[in-house]
Amino acid sequence: MRLGELLTIAGLADQGERPEGHAVTGFAIDHRKVAPGTVFGAFQGAAVNGEDFIPAAIEAGAIAVVARPEAVVEGALHIADANPRRAFARLAAGFFAPYPSTIVAVTGTNGKTSTVEMARQIWRMAGERAASIGTLGVTTPDGSVSTGLTTPDIVTFLANMAGLAREGVTHVAYEASSHGLSQYRNEGLTLAASAFTNFSRDHLDYHGTMEAYFAAKMRLFTEVVAPGSPAIIHDAGEGSEWTARAIAAAEARGLKVLSVGEGGTFLRLVSREPGQLGQVLAIAYEGETRKVNLPLIGAYQAANALVAAGLAMATGVPASSVFDALSRLQPVRGRLERAALNAAGAPAYVDYAHTPDALEAAIAALRPHVADGGRLIVVFGAGGDRDTGKRPEMGAVAARAADLAIVTDDNPRSENPANIRAAVLAGAGGKARDIGDRRAAISAAIGEAGPRDIVLIAGKGHEQGQIFGSGDQMRIEAFDDVEVARECAGAKDGSAVQ
Repeated sequence: MRLGELLTIAGLADQGERPEGHAVTGFAIDHRKVAPGTVFGAFQGAAVNGEDFIPAAIEAGAIAVVARPEAVVEGALHIADANPRRAFARLAAGFFAPYPSTIVAVTGTNGKTSTVEMARQIWRMAGERAASIGTLGVTTPDGSVSTGLTTPDIVTFLANMAGLAREGVTHVAYEASSHGLSQYRNEGLTLAASAFTNFSRDHLDYHGTMEAYFAAKMRLFTEVVAPGSPAIIHDAGEGSEWTARAIAAAEARGLKVLSVGEGGTFLRLVSREPGQLGQVLAIAYEGETRKVNLPLIGAYQAANALVAAGLAMATGVPASSVFDALSRLQPVRGRLERAALNAAGAPAYVDYAHTPDALEAAIAALRPHVADGGRLIVVFGAGGDRDTGKRPEMGAVAARAADLAIVTDDNPRSENPANIRAAVLAGAGGKARDIGDRRAAISAAIGEAGPRDIVLIAGKGHEQGQIFGSGDQMRIEAFDDVEVARECAGAKDGSAVQ
């Protein structure tokens, strides 16, 4: 495709002498990936300024550079824009097209991964070739490929979408993270529907304030989706200010709000009855109340399932098919995943909860399944080089909601792990045990769990490694909570198997 064509498709203003005859061969935001015919995106970042690499990109063959008007570009077309990330995304979207015909996006603090995967499962059970993109990677009808990021860079994201279309995938659900939305990493696609799960404290190390964090989430409604499309919003019926503001933002954009949950008007959760391995949901829809045997435990999994159901129905799946599919959903990796049973018969669950609200939700999900006289034992920690303010809050949640809390390491990165644990323990007010080594902490919890107890290992979920250091000094040591839990449960004395 010619560069001039892409500029026209992207709706960008005339950029001076347009090289109509120049064929575009690709897009890159890393100068080391530039080849002859590439359009290079030079953006200012928190740690690196892409404008510093413009000469190297041009030398490697870049025919155009998307950058701020103030940037110096010599030897290639300067596509100047005050918001170069957005301009680059729009150009790249035209280059990589076509895409799957039905695409939906899910934002929110917690539940994005489960929701997009559940939507994929519902579509698949309805006979569609469906995929999901997010924290777990790209999950297709034929397998899964990890990307390592909730929202990959815009070039990878669009290339993945185009690749799925070539494979015959027609339906895709993706996670729209606050980082991805604020950095224009998922622009340029036509969305059939969008969704908002919930909102609570997270990523303040990046966004600074809750208001800035929320504004980043709301870009999905206020800028990314087109007016008139459906917006599925979870409403827990508790008068949440954030939920009300999300609804207001969607309505102001002209979206068709379909709320779900206890306070939902589209799919209202009338009741929820926990069972041994799942829960029975009573859901009101179009004047009728239907019973669904959801094979997943926890209130937040019910919430995620309802959002996924709303997305499926908003994209044309008949209600009867959706309700049937809910009863056949499979667990999502690292989301209240039952990892092992110890010798006493106590189950150990692994969950990705790494915020105060998510930790409290995971504990609340398991509490009804603890036998009379039993204990809920929680192993958790907080990540290094991330929002420090949530550490004491997580400690307070565990001290209040768990029967035994064990604070351990969880991706300490460049920080002293003992300092991170100390901040968490301070919030617990002396009601938590300190075991820094994560394997030893999991071993201790599983080793002393009795037949009436349940163990929750929170924080890492699906992750396969423990991160130490940062930058050039970063190292990742292999560590899988599920595997470690199984090893510990298999040891006769409850100790870790080396």
